[in-house]
Amino acid sequence: MSTSPQSRPLSIALTVVGVIFIFGIYPLTILWPSGWTWQPDQPAYLQMILGIYATLGVFLIRAAKNPAQHLSLIWFTIWSSLVHAGIMIWHSFTDTGMRGHIWGDDAALIVVAVVLALLVRPLSATPRTA
Repeated sequence: MSTSPQSRPLSIALTVVGVIFIFGIYPLTILWPSGWTWQPDQPAYLQMILGIYATLGVFLIRAAKNPAQHLSLIWFTIWSSLVHAGIMIWHSFTDTGMRGHIWGDDAALIVVAVVLALLVRPLSATPRTA
């Protein structure tokens, strides 16, 4: 692992988020469906979401080895998590049956985005040589 002391907390966070994206989302849909499962009558939707997040999780774990070389992926994860959460929060308010998501996956995506943003900012501000 070629992480600097400055990027070690970010590497740990990327690894944890990656593992959760790969292995944690599906169990949460079983244990807390009202906070983690959208469109319960459409298993293809759940499979699509699990596939996307598991793939992202693999790449976040790979990025943890050298976060400075993967800043665009990290920022994509941050911004896509915020956009995803924003859209889901909107739907949670327009469909009262989905309000449990505000405290489930919506909140989790916001936490992921905030933690990664706080940890990647110092690294993003560091001048890089080509």
